[in-house]
Amino acid sequence: MKDQHSEGARPQRTVLALSLLAAISVALFATAALAQSNDIYIYPAKGQNQAQQDRDRYDCHAWAVRQTGFDPSKPAAQPAVTAAPAPNTYPPNAYQPTQRHVLRGGARGAALGAVGGAIAGDAGKGAAAGAAMGGLAGGFRRRDERRQQYAQQQYAQQQYAQQQAASHQSSQQSQRAAYYRAMGACLQGRGYTVN
Repeated sequence: MKDQHSEGARPQRTVLALSLLAAISVALFATAALAQSNDIYIYPAKGQNQAQQDRDRYDCHAWAVRQTGFDPSKPAAQPAVTAAPAPNTYPPNAYQPTQRHVLRGGARGAALGAVGGAIAGDAGKGAAAGAAMGGLAGGFRRRDERRQQYAQQQYAQQQYAQQQAASHQSSQQSQRAAYYRAMGACLQGRGYTVN
C-alpha cells in the first residue's frame, strides 16, 4: 500500500513541476513579447535561431530595465494621491469669514427693527425682531461665502491633481522612450537590426 501511495504522488509532482515550468516559460515569452512591441522591431541579422533570439531579448530587456528603471511588462504605477492641498488653498476646516456676517446683520436688523417698531409703537419688540431677521440673513451670507470658498478650494485641488497626473504621464513616456533606446542598443550590440 505504501508503495502505491508514493507512486501516486510522483505523477502529481511531475504534473506540478511541468505546470511550473510552463508558467515560467510563458512569463519569459511574454516579457520578450512585450519588449518587442509596436515601438521596436527586431530582425535577427546574423541568422540567430529562435532560442538565441528569446535569450537575447530577455537579457536585453533585463539590462534595459536596470539602465532606465522602467519595465513595460509591469503596469504603470499611478501617481500617489496626496492629501496635501494645492498651493495657495485653505484646508476645509480653516474657514475665515471676511466679515462678521451674523453680528453685522443682527445690528442692521436691530436698527431697522427699532425704527420700524418705534413707528408701530414698540421699539424694543421691533429691534428684537429685526435683530433676529438680520442675524439670520447674516448667517445665510456666511454660509454662501463658505460654500464659495469651498468650491474654489475644490477647483484648485482638482487643477493641482490634473497637473500632477500630466507630469507623471510625461515622466512615464520619457522612461518608456529611454527603455526602448536601451533595448535597441543592446540588441544591436548582439547582432540584430532594430527599428
